[in-house]
Amino acid sequence: MRGRGGLWRGVVMAAGLVVVAGLLVWMFAAWRAKGLQTSVNVAALIAVLLAVPTLVVGLVSWWWRQRGPSPVTDADTLAAAKDALAVMVAAQWREEARIRELDDPAPIPIQWELTSDPRIMDHPAHITAAAVLTWTGTGDQISEMAGRFRTLRRRRLVIVGGPGSGKTTLAVQLVRELLDHPNPDDPVPVLVSIADWDTERFPRLQGWLAARLTETYPSLRAPQYGTDAPVQLVQRAHVLPVLDGLDEIPAQARTNVIAALNRSLADHDQLILTSRTREYTDATLARDVVTSAAVIQPQPLTADTAADHLDSCLPPIPPPGWADTLHQIRTGGAPHLTSFVSNPLGLWLLRTTHITTRIDPTPLTDPTRYPTPQHLQAHLFDQLIPALIHTRPPSTDPADLFRLRHRHDPDHATRWLGYLAHLLDTVPTRDLAWWRLAATSHTPISRLARLAFGIATGIAFGCTFEIVFGLISGIVFGLVSAIGIGIGAHEWAQETPGYARLEITGRKGLLVRRLAAGLAAGFAAGPWAVLAFGLSAWVETPAATGRANTPVATWRADRALHLLRACTFGLAGGLTFGLWFRPEFGFEHLGGFAGGLGAGVAAGLTLGLASGKHHAWLAYLIATCWLARQHRLPRSLMAFLDDAHRLGLLRTVGPVYQFRHAEFHDHLAATYLSPQDH
Repeated sequence: MRGRGGLWRGVVMAAGLVVVAGLLVWMFAAWRAKGLQTSVNVAALIAVLLAVPTLVVGLVSWWWRQRGPSPVTDADTLAAAKDALAVMVAAQWREEARIRELDDPAPIPIQWELTSDPRIMDHPAHITAAAVLTWTGTGDQISEMAGRFRTLRRRRLVIVGGPGSGKTTLAVQLVRELLDHPNPDDPVPVLVSIADWDTERFPRLQGWLAARLTETYPSLRAPQYGTDAPVQLVQRAHVLPVLDGLDEIPAQARTNVIAALNRSLADHDQLILTSRTREYTDATLARDVVTSAAVIQPQPLTADTAADHLDSCLPPIPPPGWADTLHQIRTGGAPHLTSFVSNPLGLWLLRTTHITTRIDPTPLTDPTRYPTPQHLQAHLFDQLIPALIHTRPPSTDPADLFRLRHRHDPDHATRWLGYLAHLLDTVPTRDLAWWRLAATSHTPISRLARLAFGIATGIAFGCTFEIVFGLISGIVFGLVSAIGIGIGAHEWAQETPGYARLEITGRKGLLVRRLAAGLAAGFAAGPWAVLAFGLSAWVETPAATGRANTPVATWRADRALHLLRACTFGLAGGLTFGLWFRPEFGFEHLGGFAGGLGAGVAAGLTLGLASGKHHAWLAYLIATCWLARQHRLPRSLMAFLDDAHRLGLLRTVGPVYQFRHAEFHDHLAATYLSPQDH
């Protein structure tokens, strides 16, 4: 049956192509035999013959899709989507773990135990089937931790702890372990930042999680997986949500999230949640605990454990000063330093600023210079950016994940990151989304867009025609463009990125189908429809295989979508205007074909950039130019952020950046000085 269906599709396709070819021959023959006017009349008739059936089919298809609920994805298709999601998540966090150096040389052996506060955890009988609820484990034995998670009655876990205590690191470790060693029918663990969950817009976890899957893993929208694979995966409990950063949202939002979680979670729904201890305690006391969830917290690293980990990071023959420093840590001879490295953040800072750079750590043991762990932390935060930049010179080798792609001045990098931290605090949020830069920085997008497009369009039209008409047309079309752009530009800063994939491999058939659909409309709307609508529909259709969205990937995709629209509209507009501005139509005084081509390209480029529903890249482009002129950010912001991520200063959670540690974010924001203050 499948082979017969393919045969019939081939026959129908061939017949359609024969009909289209015949119509084109008819139009060409009419032009050769009876002139251009007759050919135009024939083309109009052909447009009607093709446009009416196309419109009818489109309307019937729309009505059929809207007449009932969305079709349910069959089991095999959903299983394929689940497998694709698991592959994408595993690749995503494998690379992120390498950049964060979570396994170099080995995970920090943080001891995790059940919370000692009974107020923030549900009744033990709701959590485990065993007579007594117990939990012990260390970060360097993650397989045992994953095994304990699987023994929980409903597999729900809340990870709490102080600042920099390794909560997110443990969540990432669990995601990787559960993916690397899955049990049959296990859901796919997906780590997402909880920062943008609006419980008024998404009162249930499932709706918000499906939206995040669609945004972060666009391949799930490929036709091969049905019309609503993200929704079906979530609704059928094939996804284990790992929600990071409950403490990073406002207090009222935290209580709303806990209430929404308890409303959303059914009997077998699983969950992992991270939060600072104080914020989670306040939220549960104000609302309720997370139903059936075990709550674990880290124990401070002992002096011997911290010293042993630092020793394992040193070369076999340590540089001068380290033997005495490790002795001071073990014996408590420098209490402020021993307390500082009892926290994983302290260990990472000391390793990055002194072991990698081979700087003598002896001054850090002096209590008169650094009387408290807080003084020591502030000092090492100040040294962090210069240390990373100086020890990792630029490289163009794609295999060097930890090396910069561009050279940066440490002072400039510190100021730029400080401005971003300060900017995020005004929202407030921990998520650095490039498409929100224009709105967050209050860049006057509409005014700047009107100015840029008005001048560009005016110059293009003015240079196309003769002096007098060119001057007049330049002024007129420049004003028209400025007014038209200004009407919609004020919304660009609120728009989200679009999706575009330009790879042809494995997508040739889809390209042909999209262009064929555009061709049917093209007879009625001209070559605009063939290029603009056919190609745009093709690039915006996800492929079944892909990777998780990252900030750079979403930025490049939205840029590609903008440039494709501009080029196709510009080319089609140029050809259309050029053909119509022929002398036989009475336009010889406007420059003929050349004049029409220039005017059409100018109009098409403007329309291509301004049309559509995604303008995030344009808003970003205007905002970065504006902020670079004020010396607040670099002109090539995404390249700089990518380098900051490679250095380990930033981390990625889907399509957004975050500072690797919230404490580093807070330090940069608190010490930021605007360019006017320098």
